[in-house]
Amino acid sequence: MKSREIIGKLLHFMVDNPFLFTVAIMCLVHVVLLMITWYAGVFPLALFNILSVIIYLVCIFLCMRGHIMPVYMSIIIEVSIYSTIAVYYIGWKSGSYNFLFSIVPIIIYFGSYLFKGIRRWIIVLALAMIFNLYALLYIRYSNVNPVYEMPGTVRNIMMIFSSFVMFFSVVFYSSIYIISSEIEMMGLEMTNKQLSADASEDALTGLLNRRGFIPRVEALMQSEKPKHFCVAFCDIDNFKLINDTYGHDCGDEVLRHVTSLIKNEMRDCDICRWGGEEVVILMKDYDVASAKQKIEALRKLIASSPVVFFDKRISVTITIGLAKYMENFRKAEDLIKIADERMYYGKQHGKNVLVFED
Repeated sequence: MKSREIIGKLLHFMVDNPFLFTVAIMCLVHVVLLMITWYAGVFPLALFNILSVIIYLVCIFLCMRGHIMPVYMSIIIEVSIYSTIAVYYIGWKSGSYNFLFSIVPIIIYFGSYLFKGIRRWIIVLALAMIFNLYALLYIRYSNVNPVYEMPGTVRNIMMIFSSFVMFFSVVFYSSIYIISSEIEMMGLEMTNKQLSADASEDALTGLLNRRGFIPRVEALMQSEKPKHFCVAFCDIDNFKLINDTYGHDCGDEVLRHVTSLIKNEMRDCDICRWGGEEVVILMKDYDVASAKQKIEALRKLIASSPVVFFDKRISVTITIGLAKYMENFRKAEDLIKIADERMYYGKQHGKNVLVFED
């Protein structure tokens, strides 16, 4: 488990800090090259490797300060000069030209981050320059004896190492691109889900809003299956008085309290905050008798569950209008309107009641 966590943290570090990781690896590469060239006695190249290490240490500092453009240019210039000098001193067969190809993914990856729009031609020009330099080195030095003739074993080590650096660069940046694309895609999916939720849910109560609720009612109305469902229209009694007496924060708490009770009691239903203190419940697979029993139990539960707001206990009741779906309803609003009218009738005749018929 620990090894997985370490790998995961390393991957996240590389994805979040690709520039810093790159220059650190480049610095390490030149440390290895310094040891090889010093061992082989190619001191001019060893000295240049010391200079390269210093350059990449400065680049690490620049990355940490967020100065990426000079780092990008430094990598291209340093690798181009180093490859040219290395081919001159230790020959074509050392494989030093591979370092040119190792920065191709870097040019593309970093360049895509740094340049947008028409400026991305800079990436194309940089790639063309690298290829032209490779071609010139091949034409000029592929059949020329090097200044320093390294032992065969050391030359083979150089060839293998430069090939490995090129291979690592291609694999690493391809992997980083894939991982970062997946992370970005997951982020977009989460954002889209959140936007969808924000568009169809009420922020205060977590219930559906009208935009999210109406399509669910209409889907039931248009279903080919037998349609047995009811709609209950609930309104919190004396809600304006609660707001005026205790403040809007208390009113919000009353709303959260009542809707929490409704959600817990009506788990198999779709619930909508219709507006203000109004809540509409879509009771799927309920006939009038079972809906009456369920809604009446809900009304009694709310009436017996006062809201505690700081040191106050506030009694809350709701008035409910219940309507059964009929085939002659054309729109969801037609059914909801009947339930609303019955709720309003209950408001006019005592409140804290369930009205289920005209």
